[in-house]
Amino acid sequence: MAMKEETSQWKQAMINSTAGAISGAISRTVTSPLDVIKIRFQVQLEPTSSWTSLRRDVSKPSKYTGMFQATKDIFRDEGIRGFWRGNVPALLMVMPYTAIQFTVLHTLKTFASGSSKTENHINLSPYLSYVSGALAGCAATVGSYPFDLLRTILASQGEPKVRALNNSQGYYEMILK
Repeated sequence: MAMKEETSQWKQAMINSTAGAISGAISRTVTSPLDVIKIRFQVQLEPTSSWTSLRRDVSKPSKYTGMFQATKDIFRDEGIRGFWRGNVPALLMVMPYTAIQFTVLHTLKTFASGSSKTENHINLSPYLSYVSGALAGCAATVGSYPFDLLRTILASQGEPKVRALNNSQGYYEMILK
């Protein structure tokens, strides 16, 4: 009986991991263009606000000044593929993140409720659900952070590309610094 229960738990963990990874991949790929635009604004050194044009220490205008203008410029300079720059590392981040989150959340709720049946997890107190979700999110973040760093670097580059990470050794050296 214990062997059957262990097999069932393993099967449930695999289902949760797979469902998390697939849902994460789909949502990440669909939202990639918005994420690329957001990152370009975040790493832009020039200000985007008209208020900052009053400052005398700003030497050149902003490359990106608004969502539509940024979309047009990225498309013109990099083509449609520019909107998915850094998506593969992002998938390498999101898929483990959501797989870990789904699996840890189900495991913690199983432990808290004393049952592996999902319908029994609904009866958990809001406090236990909150704590389970927070711990699952923490575990997922720790497990996927190196991929998030690489994704941000690649998405922020634009054209011309920065060649600082020409191999995996360069990436690992950057993380360890």
